[in-house]
Amino acid sequence: MADFFYDNFIDPIMSRTGYNPVNTATYAIIALASVYVIYILLKKKGIEIDKKFVYSILPFVLLGSTIRVVTDSIDSGIFKGIGPIHQLVLDSHIYDYGVVTASPGIYLVTAAILFLSMIILRLLKKWELLPYVAIVLWAPHFLLLVPFMTYFLYAIPILILAVIPGYAAYKYFKSEMAGLIVGGQALDGAATFFTIEIFSQLTGRTYFEQHVVSSFIGDNFGYFGFYLLKVALATLISYVIITDKKAEEKEKWYIGLLVIIMGFAPGIRDVLRMVIGT
Repeated sequence: MADFFYDNFIDPIMSRTGYNPVNTATYAIIALASVYVIYILLKKKGIEIDKKFVYSILPFVLLGSTIRVVTDSIDSGIFKGIGPIHQLVLDSHIYDYGVVTASPGIYLVTAAILFLSMIILRLLKKWELLPYVAIVLWAPHFLLLVPFMTYFLYAIPILILAVIPGYAAYKYFKSEMAGLIVGGQALDGAATFFTIEIFSQLTGRTYFEQHVVSSFIGDNFGYFGFYLLKVALATLISYVIITDKKAEEKEKWYIGLLVIIMGFAPGIRDVLRMVIGT
């Protein structure tokens, strides 16, 4: 049993081989259970799940993705001790690649920071400060990466491929939720497509898709096909959520938030990784 756990969960993290069918299915089950429990807890605490709540959560997605890229940059050797602060980060070993700082651990760390922030701000009756907490924590991590952003111009076509379908969905459905859902998923798909099929060819760097399903689609239909599929599915999901007359508004926003996070979290990480060449 110990060997099974190590081979399927620990080793893929430490060896950087990504996901396999076993850990993918397990993480999916845990995620679904967690999603349900969190929703129940939010309802019991009387926290309103609406557009304002979603926009308050998004900066934490940015935070988690950026922390992960700091880890990636250190692990790849891109991150150098170019100054006292950068050297201090290297010497601290806080961001060394491991179970906590790599996926899926970084999701748990970010969630812990989010919930701790929510608890403290609720006690202080300063709930409106929630997004600013994430921004304050995110800014220094982003600034750490700025000196290594050699390929920032390559982010432009990815952003274009994300913004166009996101804006189109926003206009068509007349819904910010739809725009965020489609835009987030398009960002993830565009980053995967551009990094693997174009950026790698231009720079000679090797990239591969870690997720089982995404890799299967990309290997068999091309990663631009993967991008188009992500946009199509996100549009369909937006339609289903928006036109559902039985679901409460807070249920729609909660489901929408989950889909938004699943798009923006890996999408932001992939763009940042590409920009610094790791």
